[in-house]
Amino acid sequence: MPRDHGPLTGYLVVDLSRALAGPHAGMMLADLGARVIKVENPGTGDDTRGWGPPFVGPEDDPQATYFLSCNRNKESIALDLKSDDGRSVLRELLERADVVIENFRPGVLDRLGFSAAEMHALNPALVVLSITGFGHDGPESRRSGYDQILQGEAGLMSLTGSGPDDPQRVGVPIADLLAGMYGAFGTLAALLQRERTGQGQIVRTSLLAALIGVHAFQGTRSTVAGEVPRAQGNHHPSIAPYGLFHCRQGRVQISVGSEKLWRTFAAEFGIDAARPEFATNADRVRNREKVIEEVERMFSDYDAEPLLAKLNAAGIPAGKVRTLDEVYEWDQVRSQGLVIDVEHKVLGTVSLPGPPLRFFGPADTTETTLKAHTAPPLLGQDGERIRTWLGLVPPSSGGTATESGTAQEGHPAC
Repeated sequence: MPRDHGPLTGYLVVDLSRALAGPHAGMMLADLGARVIKVENPGTGDDTRGWGPPFVGPEDDPQATYFLSCNRNKESIALDLKSDDGRSVLRELLERADVVIENFRPGVLDRLGFSAAEMHALNPALVVLSITGFGHDGPESRRSGYDQILQGEAGLMSLTGSGPDDPQRVGVPIADLLAGMYGAFGTLAALLQRERTGQGQIVRTSLLAALIGVHAFQGTRSTVAGEVPRAQGNHHPSIAPYGLFHCRQGRVQISVGSEKLWRTFAAEFGIDAARPEFATNADRVRNREKVIEEVERMFSDYDAEPLLAKLNAAGIPAGKVRTLDEVYEWDQVRSQGLVIDVEHKVLGTVSLPGPPLRFFGPADTTETTLKAHTAPPLLGQDGERIRTWLGLVPPSSGGTATESGTAQEGHPAC
């Protein structure tokens, strides 16, 4: 449905993707005002509609909270892409679209009659965002890619955990989320280039590429310094003291990221900042266990809240470890629009995590952030309206397209 305003108002995105990476990219574009039409399998819809528990709502129509997390501000139409009708409706959508998002295994769309060449023949200005697990070419391009598999294969799990023998996954599907974010970023760049050339193009990324893209300093430790980084728990590998520390009752996190901060911190807690093993950050990193022992000895006289107050008063970056219920009740989170209320057709009013971007007019005078949001759609809830907009009549056999047909070929790549 048309959006009132937003940087991408007037753009049409056809989202053929399932699971998380592609849908997350589509949601990011929808948050910016684009009209995003989600094309789903008849009968079952996006895989995440069945990923639970938790499910919420009535027993005869349960809604997966997983699906709710990545499909706000979208419309839904159910199409069987193996049928003439489904392919016909998709062609009509592609002719009008600015962007199409897909995360099929390489070759699946070609077999369905929608290769990149065929889509660009329909619409030369189309930007195609294609997301796979391991990349579109190369010796392992046809492997199925799911988040935790890639967290392991891309080395992230070797960096995460209490120690080298305790590899752990990140607590959210970070490979999917990052691939979606990189995909949305690449899509916007392609749309900008289209403004100059009038031509669309293909934007490709993968879960593998997304995770390697965020190796950051750990990557250059390997490629430049020749070190093999390993997990070491809740303390920074290159800065000390920086991490989670225990106090008398509870725990706090601190980030002493400069020598000036170190001198301030040491003076505040009676630590000799100049003793040889603590004199520079490199010294403190080499003697990390002694630093941790000394800091926790000083913190042992404090409960968490008074300690945080003391740290903040001294200008030392510090914070607590919150549970998610505490996060969503935090007044700072709510002040940033990071919790939104939407009206869901089955659940009524529900609260969702909100978009992470805000926009303001010149000179920071007026906020122009899109405030009107819609709930993640029911399967096929917008099919009839979309067909009417396209000038098409719903198929007469077996009801509407939301009720008939078989699932699309293949499984999501990510």
